[in-house]
Amino acid sequence: MKKKLKGIFAALAVAFLLLQLTNPARTNPPVVHDMIASSQPPAEVAAMLRASCYDCHSHETTWPFYSRIAPSSWLVVGDVNEGRQHLNLSDWPQDPERAAKKCERMSEAVEDGDMPPGKYTMIHVNARLTDAQKKQLTQWLDDRADQLKAAAK
Repeated sequence: MKKKLKGIFAALAVAFLLLQLTNPARTNPPVVHDMIASSQPPAEVAAMLRASCYDCHSHETTWPFYSRIAPSSWLVVGDVNEGRQHLNLSDWPQDPERAAKKCERMSEAVEDGDMPPGKYTMIHVNARLTDAQKKQLTQWLDDRADQLKAAAK
């Protein structure tokens, strides 16, 4: 029985090591046009955006240790790639109308509680937003959208 268990553990260890060869690329391409730099939000709002949004929605991702260990690396890289596809704060549109729409969508996602997602804030406690912070962030995003719409006219 002990030999069988040792064999099973050895096989699992080998399988785990082989999985490490399948890690996807963790990339941080150059920032094209940063949202915070172009919008210049108040310091508190910028800090909220950096803590709650930038890891998945920018090219400034901080890759934690578990993003280097399969199979969790597959989940982390997949989430970041998907987040960047939906909204990339490092490639912020310079067209005021498009930027206004993105601000509106961000505000809705925060207000509805969809962002930041629970599976992210469960591990990243500093990304959690209080109700007051959500209100402050959505108010700024709504105001910014209005400013951008006015500039587009």
